[in-house]
Amino acid sequence: MNSASSEMSYRDAIREAMADSLEDDATTVLLGEDVADAGGVFKTSVGLVERFGRDRVFDTPICENGFVGVALGLAVTGYRPIVEIMFSDFLPSAGDAIVNELPKFRFMSGGQCNVPVTVRAIGGATGRFGTQHSATGETWYSGLPGLKVATAGTPQAAYSVLRTAIAQPDPVLFFEHKGLYGVKGPVVRSAPMDVGTAEVLRPGNDVTIVASLLMVQRALRAAAELELAGVDAEVIDLQWVRPMDMTTILDSVRKTRHLITVEEQVQLGSWGSSVIAQAAMEGIALDAPPDAVTLPDDLLIPYSPTLEDAIIPSATQIAERVCAIVGVAARG
Repeated sequence: MNSASSEMSYRDAIREAMADSLEDDATTVLLGEDVADAGGVFKTSVGLVERFGRDRVFDTPICENGFVGVALGLAVTGYRPIVEIMFSDFLPSAGDAIVNELPKFRFMSGGQCNVPVTVRAIGGATGRFGTQHSATGETWYSGLPGLKVATAGTPQAAYSVLRTAIAQPDPVLFFEHKGLYGVKGPVVRSAPMDVGTAEVLRPGNDVTIVASLLMVQRALRAAAELELAGVDAEVIDLQWVRPMDMTTILDSVRKTRHLITVEEQVQLGSWGSSVIAQAAMEGIALDAPPDAVTLPDDLLIPYSPTLEDAIIPSATQIAERVCAIVGVAARG
């Protein structure tokens, strides 16, 4: 594997992670709606069917529970399926397979069967797709033993976390954000890494900002704004919701003594709530109460571009909330 860094879009990093996994392991297959000839509805699998053939990259009917069930059958008979769910909002359509089959099959077989299925779910707002096609969903299934949950907030994470997910012997839900596909950054095409590791993208001493998916990029922009106000923010890309890298997060919080979580979900039941609860359970002394920047608890994501933009946390909103907890004036 080439360890040199190259500039790559988030979309291309997703494709290259799948291509490298398909190249490395002949049992790896990709299936989902329009993943073959169309190259994916968001063009994340362009060229893969031409390169690997229709027996390894193939389209499915519009029946999420059916084709995730097919992936389970493939997995327990020696294959390593990657399944694309066109929108994260459609994950509940595969609810039985994801909740009752994938995470439980190893246990119910007495450890005789591995279930190496990676379910890629495409989520997030900013695309003006309306309330039924704009959820992120990274905590919907995070409470299920036997199921790992991963996210990617940068092109590098899109490659490395997905490669790691595909290599697992157990099922992984991998969430990617449609609003990030055009974001470019350096990517090192490396072998799979450790599961459950967060990444400190920007070291800092004054406040810990933990974010996922699109909010990672907005947290980085907020950190740049905060620097102008004299606040040195540490930004962490969560990457794995289950298992969660609480060591990295809590070590940062002990250093900065301020904590704020940022996610494109409601606060109730969110991974941010778990982070804040764990910090409290560890008895970490903070200089101010922690905060969570989230979607409004009582609003659905609208189709209107103006209204959608209004409820999705912005970099400026993140910076303002950080300034409030660290006790400095936000710059206008």
